[in-house]
Amino acid sequence: MDAIEIKRVIEALIFVTDHPITLAEIKNILQKDANDLDIEQIIRDIGEEYNQRKSPIELRFIAGGWQFSTRKDYSAWIRKLYKDKTTFKLSNSALETLSIVAYKQPITRSEVEEIRGVEVTAVLETLLERRLIRIVGRKETVGRPILYGTTLEFLRHFGLSHLSELPSLEELTPPDEITPESTSDEIESVE
Repeated sequence: MDAIEIKRVIEALIFVTDHPITLAEIKNILQKDANDLDIEQIIRDIGEEYNQRKSPIELRFIAGGWQFSTRKDYSAWIRKLYKDKTTFKLSNSALETLSIVAYKQPITRSEVEEIRGVEVTAVLETLLERRLIRIVGRKETVGRPILYGTTLEFLRHFGLSHLSELPSLEELTPPDEITPESTSDEIESVE
């Protein structure tokens, strides 16, 4: 197979996959057909072609792999097509719990409850069902409680390639309210 045909195969693989496909998966599928080719550069070239023609489709590196997605500019139109099918809503408590797991993982249920101040068993079950979190092990302590962490689906859903792309806690914390201070220069004395 020549380089042009390899490029077409890679594009087809990325197009048909229902999950972000990794470089290793692509290389494993191509095996000896692409031994001397820079597969990562070919993938970047495919993405650049979509960008150059201002396609509504973009090639993104998400959750450790490559996947086609529509550009954000077209989300309103896609929502109209699929109505409620494209969105799944999380309650505020689910979002708070998910945030805690994302930033503090691996974390136990009781540690999440200590931070939130409320019971979170049902919320954790919902997040597990939606594959946004998973059980990553057990804590080496009395009772060996279950440890939770985020999933590749979490990264994919939030458009992240790695957890390091989460905004820092400092960025999320609102600044302290600034109060104007009166200075002695502002006060006029009456003689």
